[in-house]
Amino acid sequence: MKRDLYGLFIPEIAVAIAEYGIESYRARQIAEWMYQRGVADFSTMTNLPLQHRQQLAAHFNSTGVTVQGQQESADGKTTKYLLAFADGAAVETVLMRQAYGNSICVSTQVGCAMGCLFCASTLGGIVRDLTGGEILAQVLYIQHQLAQQGQKVNSIVLMGAGEPLLNYDNVLRFIRLCHEKYILNLSYRNFTLSTSGIVPGIDRLCKEDLPLTLAISLHAPDNTLRSKLMPINNKYSLDEVMRAADRYASHSGRRVTYEYTLIDRVNDSVEQARQLGMLLKGKLANVNLIPVNAVPERGLLRPAKERVNSFEKALLSMGINVTVRREMGADIQAACGQLRQQVLEKNEPARL
Repeated sequence: MKRDLYGLFIPEIAVAIAEYGIESYRARQIAEWMYQRGVADFSTMTNLPLQHRQQLAAHFNSTGVTVQGQQESADGKTTKYLLAFADGAAVETVLMRQAYGNSICVSTQVGCAMGCLFCASTLGGIVRDLTGGEILAQVLYIQHQLAQQGQKVNSIVLMGAGEPLLNYDNVLRFIRLCHEKYILNLSYRNFTLSTSGIVPGIDRLCKEDLPLTLAISLHAPDNTLRSKLMPINNKYSLDEVMRAADRYASHSGRRVTYEYTLIDRVNDSVEQARQLGMLLKGKLANVNLIPVNAVPERGLLRPAKERVNSFEKALLSMGINVTVRREMGADIQAACGQLRQQVLEKNEPARL
């Protein structure tokens, strides 16, 4: 079975190719072809001797992604891709063109096991983890598209399908790869990692001493409602999650973002806003309010603008930093899992 070089660091590539008598300095050339130029075919890596190219083709792969679907919002600011890997598994990746630059939302697993009531990604359950290279391939595919326009990826959010902290090693490999100068040279401060509240993973991330922004998917101000919306709360309670977030904020000195999806008549009352305010008062925290993207399979409705405004005002009156997520890509169903779910419903292979 051929080994995939895509997703390896230069020193790892050097070790892999040394077995076939290929000089270690060739590893940087191979990395530049794969990561900077987006070339997967070893035969076209023309600054390598023909013999080396033949050896590489015989013993290794360099697999990226292929596009199975693409949707662009009417305003041209959001593009959603359905990207497939070598085994046919596919995930959604979203490009968001913001005022401050281009942001990419990546998936870390094929499907999701978390079972959150408001998320389409979890409808088909979990299929498998993505490798660090597969997560990277999502970003570099879009990076190469942007480069043709003289642009680049400026920030990355790990908020697509899957729970990043349940695929910890591959996610950290991906983040460190993006930081390398020969790949994206992206500052760790330009990453936001979103978790449903995997407490051991939060504590492990704390020890990495990387200045990542941690985002906690909260979505309810009390344990009873949060358990209904997010089954993971039955394993890691709201209190445990909040303590872990406090440890992260204290250790890193960075403000934690708390994501709160507003669902009409479920978690969007002024009283619930006050409960949330009491939960977060005095903490190094931001609240990101997200009016729900309707998931027809779950019968969840988007709150009226007035209810969103009232919730926001209640938090502001308590001194809580809060923003309402600007809607991007609603016309192309840019919420996690919706494009993939459409493909599944058309009887495409179940591994998607």
